[in-house]
Amino acid sequence: MGFSFKSLTIIGLLLLQVMFLSSFTDCSKIPTAVGAASTALKSVPVYTYKIMNTYVHDYRGFTQGLVFEDGFLYEGTGLHAQSSLRRVALETGEILQLHRLPSHFFGEGITVYQDKIIQLTWKSNTGFVYRKDNFEMLREFNYSTEGWGITHDGQQLIMSDGTSTLYFLNPETFEEVRLIKVYDSNGPVKHLNELEYVEKQIYANVWQSNRIAKIDPQTGQVVGWIDLTGLLKLEGYRLPVDVLNGIAYDQTKKRLFVTGKLWPKLFEIQLIPVPESKKP
Repeated sequence: MGFSFKSLTIIGLLLLQVMFLSSFTDCSKIPTAVGAASTALKSVPVYTYKIMNTYVHDYRGFTQGLVFEDGFLYEGTGLHAQSSLRRVALETGEILQLHRLPSHFFGEGITVYQDKIIQLTWKSNTGFVYRKDNFEMLREFNYSTEGWGITHDGQQLIMSDGTSTLYFLNPETFEEVRLIKVYDSNGPVKHLNELEYVEKQIYANVWQSNRIAKIDPQTGQVVGWIDLTGLLKLEGYRLPVDVLNGIAYDQTKKRLFVTGKLWPKLFEIQLIPVPESKKP
């Protein structure tokens, strides 16, 4: 019994496929895009912290935004009739300059972009632009979402609204350029709050948690978690305090600062990788 040309062709293709698969030492380990992505998500680094310095923080400040620039802290605070923009001396916590928002605005995140300070408000769909040197109001702008956190990458503003979405805005027109959805191995990461751009990554407080997400600004993937559990010790709770919120980065000296709403202290921390065996 002979073989047709078609049969020979099929046999040849099957032999080539077997040869290709046998080139792997273990066929069960043939890489797939899905498998690689899943592994990458599950193996992200986790960091704990070492406190390098502790500073006084105004316990009356409902911290919504925090920036370190030119040797000073700039802070945006919230709550109706209590919202403000401040310039603060790092070493002493002294408020050097203060601008109060009209009582009907609930202040949110801030960022310093070039010679301007940009501040969001929560549900008013309104942001403010100030001169950095004297807090003179330059203009208002509008957005369609809630305002939570804001930072920038040197080219575009990056804004959160309490969901898993981050919006990239033109810093001159405030028009949306693009957006990303933030996710980890468990799916969307919601409640993204205060933001800081640190060494080409976006750091984001996750509201009502002790965690900061390190986010790839191109894909939205969480590429690391910072666990700040226990940062504010029990003695810091003599007066009412609220959640962890507030990230600032000293680009020159590579210092990372964190605090919380109504916290009496601000901390300079160093990130310490958690060994794989000790990850939660």
